[in-house]
Parts: sequence; C-alpha cells; structure tokens
Amino acid sequence: MDTSLDWNDLRLVLAIAREGSLSGAARQLGVTHSTVFRRLGTIEAAIGTRLFERFRDGYAPTPAGESAAASAARLEDEVLALERRLAGQDLKPSGPVRITTTDTLGAVLMRHLPAMRAAHPEIQPEIIISNAMANLTRREAEIAIRPTPAPSELLVGRRIVDIAHAVYGSRAYLGRRGDKDLSAHDWIGLDDALAGTVIAGWMRENLRSARFACRVDALPALRDAAAAGLGLALLPCYVGDLAPALRRLTPKALAEPRSALWLLTHDDLKRTARIRATLDFLAKALASERALFEGRHTGRARRQPIGT
Repeated sequence: MDTSLDWNDLRLVLAIAREGSLSGAARQLGVTHSTVFRRLGTIEAAIGTRLFERFRDGYAPTPAGESAAASAARLEDEVLALERRLAGQDLKPSGPVRITTTDTLGAVLMRHLPAMRAAHPEIQPEIIISNAMANLTRREAEIAIRPTPAPSELLVGRRIVDIAHAVYGSRAYLGRRGDKDLSAHDWIGLDDALAGTVIAGWMRENLRSARFACRVDALPALRDAAAAGLGLALLPCYVGDLAPALRRLTPKALAEPRSALWLLTHDDLKRTARIRATLDFLAKALASERALFEGRHTGRARRQPIGT
C-alpha cells in the first residue's frame, strides 16, 4: 500500500474540510465535482483510512481527516509565506497584479486603468469585484482597495482619502415629501449582508422608528431603489453624487458616518516591484478623486444637491 501524500492531495483534503462538500471544494480548487470525488477515493484507498464521513448534506472530517486538514493548513501557511517572500524579491515591475475592490469602487478604479496601462505596460491588472474582503495572506488578491474605518492589523497600506456620506432621494420623492424628521420618511434598508457597514450602523442609531420600503444586499441596489423613488437612502457621496436621478436631502454631507478609502497589501509583498509600482500609481489616482469621495464634487448642475 502506497501511503505517500503530496501537496495536491493535502490541498484537496483541506478544501473539502473547509467547504464541507465536494462541490464547494471543486469550486475552490477550480476542478470538477467528479475529479474531487475520484481523488478523495484514491487518497483514502492509498492510506487505508477514511478521512470524511459522507452525509446527505455534506462531508464531515473524521478524526484522521481533522488531523490531515490541520497539517495541510500549517503547510499551506508555510507555502504561502514562501511564495510571498520570493515574490518580494521581484525587481522588475511586470506581470499580473490581482486587485480586489467593491462593486461601487470598481467604476472609479476602471477610470484610471488606461493611464496605469500606459505608465506600466508590462503590468497586467486582474480585477476582482467582491464586497467580501479577500484574504491577502492567502494571496486571493495582492492589493485591496477598500472603504473601511480601520483595516486589519495583518495588512499594510495607505489611507488615501476620507469617505463622506449623505442622504439621497429621487427628485420625485423629495418633491412630494417635505418632512423634516428623518424617521417620518420611507427608507431603503440593508439586509444582514451589509450589517457590518458604517451605513448600517448609522441607520441602527438614527432610524429606530423609521419605515422601510424594502431592504437590499448591495450598495448599487440601494442607490437604484432610491432613484426609483421608493424612499431615502444613506449613500457614500461618491455613489450618490454621480447618480443623475438622485439629489441630496441637505446640501452638505453628514458629519457621521465617516469612513476612509484604504489601499492595502500584505507586508511580504510591499517591496515587490510590480506591487509597489501599482500601489504608487493607484494612491495618486485615487487621491485625485478626493473631492468626490469627500462630498465636495462640483459636477454638472443636475448633480447639485437640492437647495444649492
């Protein structure tokens, strides 16, 4: 009996343990469900030990599977740390750079990518749009552009600009609703997917008795629901001010909530030439949008708040 396990075997065991299913592991590894099923069977046959109990709703590791997954996780950390250290020795600004950002910041980023390609033609940006924070330690991405009051202590980065917020409504809605009391308005709420955002925190604090016309799980949907006239929405100014159908309830941005735009990477990668060049470019590019992020945007008249 051949009891040897290679790194790919351990990666598969770890993926199944983390995901709790063959289909989840297949997605994580980028292979088919049948490939995971076949390889797990081969591994268990080779070592003569059952690593997972099969249930109708998923796979649960046996004690042997837990031990194998724990060892695989430690080895993964070592491999990823080595990859980061080796990547940090790169001296030429060339090659792919994985950049993750949110659905609302994606449009801002795209405006600057042509200039970045012109400045660094040998760097190939790979853009990942996700509202979930990518794990930079595991190199799911190499650079993150995130709105947050405070980033993880495990990451290094630059605070680019403050992010201001304001209350927005459609012209039709604001025209028929002259209420001064915020709680007297209809509002667009957030579901649990956005419960940890500064917007959700402000709403919990200030709208305890308000009526909610609907709830959404993404800021573009929050913007669009307000534009459709369903009610008011609290939005970052860089989202609300650029929406033609929306107007601010009051001319000035709110004092609270406040957030900030951060440009983040892992400490092991910050000296890599392609990462450093990308960070330097993006820091200047995003800072050039300071007026938009801080709620001082002076666009065309249709973008001006009511009362200005």
